[in-house]
Amino acid sequence: MEIEKRRRLHVISTGQQSREELVKVSRTIHPYIDMLHIREKSWTGEELAETVDELTAAGVPLRKLCIHDRADIASMKHVRGVQLGHHSAPVNLVKKDFPSLKIGSSVHSMHEALLAYEQGADFLLYGNIYETTSKQGKPGTGIENLKDIVMNTPLPIIAIGGISPGQVENIVSTGAKGIAVLSGIFLSENPLEAARAYYKAIHKEVKQHDETI
Repeated sequence: MEIEKRRRLHVISTGQQSREELVKVSRTIHPYIDMLHIREKSWTGEELAETVDELTAAGVPLRKLCIHDRADIASMKHVRGVQLGHHSAPVNLVKKDFPSLKIGSSVHSMHEALLAYEQGADFLLYGNIYETTSKQGKPGTGIENLKDIVMNTPLPIIAIGGISPGQVENIVSTGAKGIAVLSGIFLSENPLEAARAYYKAIHKEVKQHDETI
């Protein structure tokens, strides 16, 4: 299993923008991010496949693309990974039929995290850490719970949920391998500047964190 030491910045589409806007923003921000998640629940397989083509034509590398739920499209279009949720097929079945894909699993508890690990997930999205508009009415799980997940799950943990650039230090201090952002970048007034701010924050904190070891 490949576990990278450097911190990772994942950006997830919001479901609130057109394909054209998604591609336009992605073209500008991709140099500053490590993974672009296409999370569009209402799109057809054809729309997802065409979006991958449009993104690659805009210069976004296939190795930076991850499609939510649709392992078949992810495999056919040769993107890097697929992200699975509670409604998706089990991780072990997807892993068996699509061995070329990096498989992320979205989890919300220690039980779910350990189950995803046992089934062969490559990384986990865990949250929501803080309160967020995308999960209205759902309180954040908090830093201490994130730390427990990191300490007890031998997989790279990507923290998600209401994370601002100023909170990256708290996330990094837990040992999490990175963060995932939705509206903080895609729905910001200036997505490029927002992506740069997250990029600088996560890599600045990595340097400071490493120097204390």
